[in-house]
Amino acid sequence: MTPFVYQSPATRVIFGAGTLARLSDEVARLGARRALVLCTPEQRDSAERVAALLGERAAGIFDGAAMHVPIEAARQARETAAALGADCAVAIGGGSTTGLGKAIALESGLPIVAVPTTYAGSEMTPIYGLTEGGVKKTGRDERVRPKSVIYDPELTLGLPWTMTVTSAFNAIAHASEGLYAPDGNPVIALMAEEGIRASAAALAPLQRNPRNLDARSDALYGAWLCGTVLGAITMGLHHKLCHTLGGSFDLPHAEVHTVVLPHALAYNAPASPDAMARVARALGVADAARGLHELATALGAPTSLAAIGMPADGLDRAAALAVQNQYPNPRPLERDALRALLQRAFDGAAPRA
Repeated sequence: MTPFVYQSPATRVIFGAGTLARLSDEVARLGARRALVLCTPEQRDSAERVAALLGERAAGIFDGAAMHVPIEAARQARETAAALGADCAVAIGGGSTTGLGKAIALESGLPIVAVPTTYAGSEMTPIYGLTEGGVKKTGRDERVRPKSVIYDPELTLGLPWTMTVTSAFNAIAHASEGLYAPDGNPVIALMAEEGIRASAAALAPLQRNPRNLDARSDALYGAWLCGTVLGAITMGLHHKLCHTLGGSFDLPHAEVHTVVLPHALAYNAPASPDAMARVARALGVADAARGLHELATALGAPTSLAAIGMPADGLDRAAALAVQNQYPNPRPLERDALRALLQRAFDGAAPRA
């Protein structure tokens, strides 16, 4: 057995249909009296429902969450929280909303209760990201890890199909990198493989019936496991590349993960055969990278960077940014090989090692 270190995360998880009803109790459990509810403009109705559940514990609603957490939105949210005397944040939505809560907590230490409505997984991590001047920077700080997470699959029943599949691929990406991370361990590997299996297995039933509550529960269960993996390991090529593409070219987060993942795994496959074997086993396919690309195609998910708004003249810059700062990855970062990877992802071609 290879020596390893494992540290249990400090997040309390409440999982199950109808568990949103327990939100006020979770806020009270933190000793909070004034919770600022965070959401995107599109999820204002959900935020108002949350505020109603909180009653007198609701300090107000801030609906300015945005993709990749622009520094301007983070500053405005921090000012709003201070002005309202908020002592807690409740983030309902996907990774953008959770990320905004983290931006507030990073400065103030405000505790977060996360209520995910997608499969982003960021609610289970101490990882934060902020975009300033067209560059997305990420970091780790335990102050931003949500104290409680309420996983209620009923809140995901209306998640549009495209977001369902791309968000699930985002979750699968977290677990895939956990299987070859330098600080992985046997517990994380078990969570990663099960998270990939559950996330992928939920998609075919959801394609047939998006309101299948059992399948929604499986997908959310997979997202919880995959997010836990992400919070415990060092990110590699896939996440660094997606953060570069998303922050520098304002591409949609989950869609970028969906397009890039098969290519990132193909790049790392020669240097991490055991990890690829576990990904393939979880998916029930012979080849991890090819299997994910074929799954995305079969489900109607995007498979091309061009199709989600990447400019062709940005590929050289993206490759240069990807190797600007070295980070742990099974295969060394090679600028020309990464440029070729990006071209295949841009074209929607099949992944190739």
